[in-house]
Amino acid sequence: MSLALELSGVRKRYGKTVALDGLDLRVERGTMLGLVGPNGAGKTTTFGIISGALRADAGKVDVLGGGTFDPRQQAGALGVLPQDCALNPHSSARQLLTFFARLQGLGRVDARRDADRLLEAMRLTDRAGARVGQLSHGMKRRLAVAQALVGDPKLVLLDEPTGGLDPHLVVDMRELLLAEKRKRTLIVSSHILSDLEQTCDRIAFLEQGRCIEEGAVESMRAAIGRVRVRFARPPSEAERDALRAILGERLESTSDREATYVLDPSEVIEEVAPAILAELMAAGLPVLEVGVGGTLEEAYLVSRHRLGES
Repeated sequence: MSLALELSGVRKRYGKTVALDGLDLRVERGTMLGLVGPNGAGKTTTFGIISGALRADAGKVDVLGGGTFDPRQQAGALGVLPQDCALNPHSSARQLLTFFARLQGLGRVDARRDADRLLEAMRLTDRAGARVGQLSHGMKRRLAVAQALVGDPKLVLLDEPTGGLDPHLVVDMRELLLAEKRKRTLIVSSHILSDLEQTCDRIAFLEQGRCIEEGAVESMRAAIGRVRVRFARPPSEAERDALRAILGERLESTSDREATYVLDPSEVIEEVAPAILAELMAAGLPVLEVGVGGTLEEAYLVSRHRLGES
C-alpha cells in the first residue's frame, strides 16, 4: 500500500487550547478522503500541518513519503485551498492562475495552457480577463479551487470547496473533483456531507483533535443497519398492508415514495436486501429500488453518539 499521507500521534496546542490530541490518519495514493467534524475539531490545523504552514508539537508527519512537507524539496507536489483564501484583487483571473502554475513549476506556455484549462472547467473563461476584485463571491471561490489544482500536484487539500456556490455550480464542482481524483490524491474538508458522500472514497470523522472513525463511505453507510425501499408510485392501501405483512414490526417508517426497514443484529445486510426485494416484487408492490444502509450524516451522528457514551 502506497501512502500519500501518514499522521501518527500528531499533537498541536495553541497555548492552553489543544487543537490536535494524538491524531492518526493514513491516506492511500489516488484516493479522495473527506474530513468531517464540527468547528474546532482540528480540521484546519490538520491542513496547516500537512501543508507545512504549521509545525506539529509531537507525532509523525509523512507527506508523499518525504516526511514533513518541504516546498524546497517537494516543489509542485502539493496544492492547497485554505479555509479563508484571499486572492490578489488586482490580478486578472488568468494572470492569477498562470502565476500559481509557474510557482508549481510549469513553464510559461504550459502555465498559460493549464490556467485556461481550469478557467474552462470552472466556467470562468468569459471572466478570464476580469480583475479578481470584480468577481462575485461564487466566482472567487471557484477561482480559489482552481489555484489549488494548477500544475500537477500529487496531493491536494481543499477546505470547503463548494462553500457559497449556487446549486448547479456545486454539481459542476463535484464532477470536476471526481475527474481530478483519478489523477491525484485529494483530501476535502466540508460540512456538506451529501457532497462528500457522492465524491469521496473514504471518510474520517474528527472530534476534539482525534480521528474517532475512518473507513470507506459505503461501509459506513451500510453499518447503519437499514434497508430503504423506494417506490415508483405511492402504494395503494392494499399494497401498504402487504408491505407491513412482509416487513413486520421492524418497518421503521413509510411515506408515499419510501419505506425503511431496521435490520436485526443477526441479519446479514447483503442477504436481507435481495430477499426483501423478491418478496415485495412477488406481492406486486411498485418497487423502484432497494438500497442498504443509511446516509453519511446518520453514520456521523452515530459515531458522535458512541463517543459521548464512552
